[in-house]
Amino acid sequence: MIYTVSNLLTEYRKHPKVLDSDRILFTGVGERDVYNITAPFLDEGEWVIAARVEGRLTEDSDVIFFVRENDVWSPRKNTASYNLQDPFVSNIHGQLVFGGVKISPHPTNEGALTWKTVFYKGDSINNLRLFAEGPEGMKDIRLLQLEDHQIGVFTRPQGEKGGRGKIGYTEVKSLEQLYASLIENAPLVDAHFTEQEWGGANELHLLENGEIGVLGHIASFDEQGNRHYYPFTCIYERRTNQFVDMKIIATRNDFPEGEAKRPDLQDVLFSGGLIQLEDGKAELYVGVSDAEAHKAVILNPFTRK
Repeated sequence: MIYTVSNLLTEYRKHPKVLDSDRILFTGVGERDVYNITAPFLDEGEWVIAARVEGRLTEDSDVIFFVRENDVWSPRKNTASYNLQDPFVSNIHGQLVFGGVKISPHPTNEGALTWKTVFYKGDSINNLRLFAEGPEGMKDIRLLQLEDHQIGVFTRPQGEKGGRGKIGYTEVKSLEQLYASLIENAPLVDAHFTEQEWGGANELHLLENGEIGVLGHIASFDEQGNRHYYPFTCIYERRTNQFVDMKIIATRNDFPEGEAKRPDLQDVLFSGGLIQLEDGKAELYVGVSDAEAHKAVILNPFTRK
């Protein structure tokens, strides 16, 4: 099924899901912005958030790990940072898998940049080692351990195969099989975005019934060239290679007003992570306008009616 920003927004406005929202406060990074965060995750018994940290006028970014002190998140002491963008984490076969986007000068186009997703693994943040790299030019590669111990791999090719950005899927038996060529050759999920819009998977959830829950983003340009990003959730059906029940789960207007990196990025929510609660609700963590990080309490989007 083809999903569009317009149709998904129409449905969201009929059934909004955000119950409460607030900005997350960070300290210890000087004048730099903190955004595009993960949801909090446990590392050696401590709740940690990984976040993209950079100056307002640059995309030279560090991923820093933060811990909570009262109502403020501060850089974790004695913990390395990484010169990456847009961090993500998952647990695969007993290992913490951490990754982000590595930016490099383009080899042939002077002044331009290229990027790729890189992956680290270890038993904790302080014991990570690089083990895999994605194809050049691909962001939003995400991993999930499945019930049968296979590893689901969601990809996001662009260009001839993926246009502005579509989602692919494949599976591997072990992290050692995660090669750039395998990622690049992953088949696309059956039609889901239009050619004018784009999106990707940001975090994956193995649901109680064995289905794969996807937290992602769908995006578009308006006539003035402004970007519009919305967090969505859906279910990926392995048997049919299709997304079902896709829905936007928040909009920029659901969050407090704040800073933006540029005027064209004001209406940007970048899905970071989601924690399902026991009361039919969930906590959604997002990067906002490429300048801030916020949290919302929402109705659990993975609860089937």
